[in-house]
Amino acid sequence: MLCLGIESSCDETGLALVRDGKFIAEKLASQVDVHALFGGVVPEIASREHLRALPALYNELMQEQSLTADDIDVVAVARGPGLQGCLLMGLNFAKGLALSTGATLIGVNHLWAHLTAAGLEQELQYPSLGLLVSGGHTHIYLIKSSSEFILLGRTLDDAAGEAFDKTAKLLNIPYPGGKIVDDLGRAGNPDRKMFPTPYIKNDNLDFSFSGLKTAAALYVQANPELRLSTMGIPDSETEDPEIVKRRNDMFASFNYSVAKTLSVKTVRALERNKGVKSLIVAGGVAANSVVRTVMAEVARKFSIPLVLPSPKFCTDNGAMIAFSGYLLAKEGFRHGFDLEAIPRGRVVPEDWTRVAEM
Repeated sequence: MLCLGIESSCDETGLALVRDGKFIAEKLASQVDVHALFGGVVPEIASREHLRALPALYNELMQEQSLTADDIDVVAVARGPGLQGCLLMGLNFAKGLALSTGATLIGVNHLWAHLTAAGLEQELQYPSLGLLVSGGHTHIYLIKSSSEFILLGRTLDDAAGEAFDKTAKLLNIPYPGGKIVDDLGRAGNPDRKMFPTPYIKNDNLDFSFSGLKTAAALYVQANPELRLSTMGIPDSETEDPEIVKRRNDMFASFNYSVAKTLSVKTVRALERNKGVKSLIVAGGVAANSVVRTVMAEVARKFSIPLVLPSPKFCTDNGAMIAFSGYLLAKEGFRHGFDLEAIPRGRVVPEDWTRVAEM
């Protein structure tokens, strides 16, 4: 079974091919440089970039693999959550392909796809506990199968990835700043008391990073010399060494606070859900070095394997959509051409129809 995956939920246009669960190839167009000028994603611009990139990426992918549209058995597309206009670009492209070729159409929950992406490189075990940490979401799931995800905890306001990017922006570091915070933080020494460990003095599994973002803003306000005079990436070769050290220490401390918060809630979830076979951590922030280290410690504590996608599969990409779509199609799930895009803030419905397993 050859499955084409299409990802267009935000600012990455991704197309990928998966055959019988094995990754074949992908094409990815990033809009980072476009949106960096505005300090964040501009939905209208992002939608137009998807419209421009999708046909070109598709043609390149198929030509390089010596394939035609008739070779595709399944067209999988991210149908939400995400930016409405962006989702519609990918969804309409997917419907056109499915309609013209007769391929099976399957809409994929973008969040679930992040968590199953690790299956591209290693076998997934069920049930598992899944921690999704991205720019827009910080969720905990009990994953019973490739089509059964039980939400245990969710983002109440700001997600971890957003907190990283907004903190970087406070210092005039361009979007997306999360990776820069991680990279520079590795050279710093964390002060565990510099920032709070937000929203852990409760009995639930939900997340809130708005307080941490506010604490970072107050810290920068009290230490304005840490802010770059013009937008750019800090240069340790030309800056005052003391300023460089203090900024790196701030980033190291911020990394620690986020990772500690994720750890507390994940431990709590594992204690309440006995018998899971692995801990899956996915999403863009799963590429953060401190998060990966702390989650490895959590997994060791519970004597279960830590399942992490490689960094290239942590951020938005077509391969995760193709793999998730393959798993769903294999179970017999499919959608009709009335498939709708689901914007952020709405629950993605499980509105498939089911036929005999493919």
